[in-house]
Amino acid sequence: MTNQKSNKAINIALWIAQGLLALMFIMAGLMKATQPVEALTEALPWVANTPIALVKFIGVSELLGGLGLLIPSIFRWKPNLTILAALGLALIMVLAGGFHASRGEFSAIGMNVILLGLALFIAWGRRKKAPILAKK
Repeated sequence: MTNQKSNKAINIALWIAQGLLALMFIMAGLMKATQPVEALTEALPWVANTPIALVKFIGVSELLGGLGLLIPSIFRWKPNLTILAALGLALIMVLAGGFHASRGEFSAIGMNVILLGLALFIAWGRRKKAPILAKK
């Protein structure tokens, strides 16, 4: 009985993590993919020294990753895609941390580490602890 309660608690924690991380990445991705460079530069100073095509690519990747955290799991259609989305977002956070370190923006790395941890928690949890089964 304790194991069943533990799995239920982990499943709830995973859904909360998926929802929060998806919301964050969908919002950030939409902003980078759709806002004009001038508006982006005000909010994200690093955009001024980064090719706009790379900024848009990052935005689209974040947007798709955020959607990938939710849509396959909610509809139980290829739910393993949620694990891949989480791992992809984790990779983005590793690369973002390296990017910010190379620019001396060490204060930004803390958020990258937190988001990396959440993404890895989701990947681990949906793979090992509370997998979502596909509809038959």
